[in-house]
Formats: sequence, structure tokens, C-alpha cells
Amino acid sequence: MGICISAASSQIRHETKVTAICAANELAFEEQRSDSVCSKQGNKGINQDAAFVYQEYGEQGRALFGVFDGHGTNGHTVSNMAKSRLPPLLLSAMSKAETDFVGWKEAMVTAFKVMDKEIKLQENLDCSFSGTTAVIILKQGEDLVIANLGDSRAVMGRVTENGIEAVQLTTDLKPGLPDEAERIRKCNGRVLALQEEPHIQRVWLPKEDAPGLAMSRAFGDFALKEHGIIALPDVSYRRLAPDDHFIVLATDGIWDVLSNDEVASIVSKAESEEAAAKAVVEAATEAWKRYPASKLDDRTVVCHFLQNKRQWEN
Repeated sequence: MGICISAASSQIRHETKVTAICAANELAFEEQRSDSVCSKQGNKGINQDAAFVYQEYGEQGRALFGVFDGHGTNGHTVSNMAKSRLPPLLLSAMSKAETDFVGWKEAMVTAFKVMDKEIKLQENLDCSFSGTTAVIILKQGEDLVIANLGDSRAVMGRVTENGIEAVQLTTDLKPGLPDEAERIRKCNGRVLALQEEPHIQRVWLPKEDAPGLAMSRAFGDFALKEHGIIALPDVSYRRLAPDDHFIVLATDGIWDVLSNDEVASIVSKAESEEAAAKAVVEAATEAWKRYPASKLDDRTVVCHFLQNKRQWEN
């Protein structure tokens, strides 16, 4: 059973099969096994999250996973555009790159740059103060290449003598990080927290109290692109080890209320990727109830088991 996610609904619809073909420069790949994706709308309005899972991405033994969290008036449009266009853009860039980390990193940077340009060139789509995060993982055999914009996050679960350990694969790219804040301030952007939220640093225009963006890198947000907000991904590499058992990508609607260890523990107890993704979303939904003064955020999770459950338990 596949899971179809409606951006305009909090409901998850089950269908027997989800099939599509994406192509870029005559390169085609089968679309997504979506049973490992779970997304639920919050109470802020339309679900602005998006996600994909591509198996056999361009060639056998390669997969691509991604999660996006839109923000601003047109955030849902931007996140879904990135979901649709980034995979073929990356595949096209990879076809011209060397098959090593340097080549893969260059391909990631190129694809993200083109993606941001495509968003900017959209007619009748104002993205001055709208954009999206992006975290994607390319799995090539035993190699992982991770690219990240913003504050969505990727985590790995690995087995140790003391049980499941969560290993964070990305850094939450927020304006509170010293290097990020320095870049923004050098471009005359302002980094300040609201009085009622002293723990959340935000990015503001030089002479206007807008927009108050709580991340330092994103697709879109073109009013801030001259003031330090960039679409350059943070790209890293990891070689898989036998004790690495699963990866989780999720938007901040998960990470704001659940720790890495809590998510890893939930996933480790699930019998399937579908059950794991659903369980994490349900746990986050319950956890949000501890914050009645806050609006429930959209919650989106991708889970991928690196080994089947039987191998894992043995």
C-alpha cells in the first residue's frame, strides 16, 4: 500500500500504487515509494511541508530522499516546486560530475543554485518573503551524501552496546549560529530575537522589522538574498557502517517537540518504514499538546531502513 499525502489536507490517503516518471535531459527515473513518508497538517493553515522518496534513482543501487518545509504566504508552492524539480535537476548535474564526493558535492551545489533561480523566475509567484527549507540524502551503495538548507534535519539510528543511538547528520542552519550570523550581518541583515521569544534568533531587513526569518539558508526569500540568506547547501559525506540501521528526515514540526533520541527509539520499535514514519508523527502530535499556547506545526517524516528488520534484530 502506498501513502499519498495531500498538501491541503491533514488526512493520509492509501492507494495501491503510486507511479510516475520524471525526466531531465533524457534521464528518467521511477518515482517514489511513498509508504515511508508520513505528513500531517498543523493548525496554521495549508500544509506547507513536502517530501519524496526515489528508489533506483537514475541507476540501480542509488536512492534519493528529501523533506521540505515551506514558509510565508507561498511557502506551500515553493516546497512542492522544490520537491518536483530538485530530483531531476540533481540527476542532470550528477550526469556531468565525477563519481566521488567532490563531484557529488559540486552536483548538489549546482542543482540547488539552479533550483533557487527557477523559483525566482516564476511568473506570478512572489517569493520575496516565501521560501522553503530542504534536506536531502543521496544514497549510493554504502555512501551517503547529505545536503541541507535551513532547519529541517536528518538523523541516523545506529546500534551500540547500550542500544539505539541517534547520530545527527545535519546542522540546523539558523541565524543563532555564529558563522551564519556573521555572514548575515556583513550583508547588513539584522539578527535579533523577539522580546517574547528570546531563544529564537531571527533575520530582519536592514531598516524594516520584517520578515523575522528563523533560518539562515533557504530556497526563495529573495528580499533577504542580498542580506545574507543563501541557497548554498551544507553538504557532507558519510560511509555507512554495519551498525547503521536507519535514517530519518523530518521537518521542525517533529524536532521542535521530540529529541533525536526519542525519534530514534520510536523508529527502532517499528516493524516497517511506514509504521515508523506514522509513529513519529503521532508521537510529535501528542508532544505538541504540552504547548497549548503554540500553534501546531505541520509534521512530515521520511524513514528508510538501511537493513531489513530481520537482519537488524539479529
